[in-house]
Parts: sequence; C-alpha cells; structure tokens
Amino acid sequence: MDNEIKNFEEKMQKTISVLHNELSSVRAGRANPAILDKVMVDYYGTPTPIQQMAAVSVSEARILVIQPWDKSMIAAIEKAIQKSDIGINPSNDGNVIRIAFPQPTEERRRELCKEVHKIAEDSKIAVRSIRRDANEKFKALKKKSEITEDDLKDLEKEIQTLTDNFIKEVDKIAAAKEKEILEI
Repeated sequence: MDNEIKNFEEKMQKTISVLHNELSSVRAGRANPAILDKVMVDYYGTPTPIQQMAAVSVSEARILVIQPWDKSMIAAIEKAIQKSDIGINPSNDGNVIRIAFPQPTEERRRELCKEVHKIAEDSKIAVRSIRRDANEKFKALKKKSEITEDDLKDLEKEIQTLTDNFIKEVDKIAAAKEKEILEI
C-alpha cells in the first residue's frame, strides 16, 4: 500500500512542478526568459521555441535580449513575439531583439495577482482530484476485500494529510509570487 501512496504523492508533486512552470510565465515586470517558453516561431515551416533558435538573456532587470543564431530569423522571431499574448512589443537593431518590460501599474498588478490566484486554485483542484482518485482506488480495494475497513480509514487519513500538505505548498508558492508582483 505504501507504493500506492507514493504514486499519488508523485502525482501531487508533478502538480507542484506544473504550478512553478505556470507561475514562471506570469509577467511580473521583471525580465524573465520563461515568458517566452510558449512562443513558437515558424522556422522553415516548423513551429520552434525561441530558446532552440536563439540565446535568450537578461541584460538589465527589465530588458530581455534575444540573439538568434541565424540572423535571417530576426524578423520571424519578432513577428512571433508580437503575435503572442505577452503584450510587449520587441525592438530589433538587426543583430539582436530587445524586449523592454514596463513598470506595471497598480491595476495591472491586481490583475496579475488574480491570475496567480486562478493558477493556484487550478493546482489545488488538481491535487484534490488526485486525492479523490486515491480514495476511489482504496474503496475499490476494500470492496474486493483486499484491505480491511481499518486499512481503508488509515489510507484515507494518510492521503488527506498528503493533500493538506500539498495545498499548503500551493498557497505558499502563490503567496510568494504575489509578494514578488506587489513589490515591483
């Protein structure tokens, strides 16, 4: 049974990893290369992530620099960034593309905090869904008489403790991101 609990714990841990990835793409006013993770460039007919065709670096706190390995792709990269939903216009000088991140307004910060809340809530829903799946599996084992009623209660209690811990972790991660957004 410990193996079953471990499987569900790993699934919950993956939810935390997804949460980190989602929150890294929330633009908090600082230059962050992760914001470009979802931007795909048409590279000779193949959608390609920017990181696979250019060096992406942070030159200053609010400026992201993209240096394509193939200079002929500058226009395509710039076009892909403009089409994306990051809401920032890039500028290029023929060699590199610069993206300047403006200081967010108070209203924009509140919007970003709402977005963080939504992402965190989605993660909590995913963790609770894993708990539900675990409880259903344990009840099925009880029905097949593979475990006793006491075992079922212990397993449900253990999975609930795990769930509570992961929900607290989600709250902690979201609170840290909100603090980052509000302190810009």
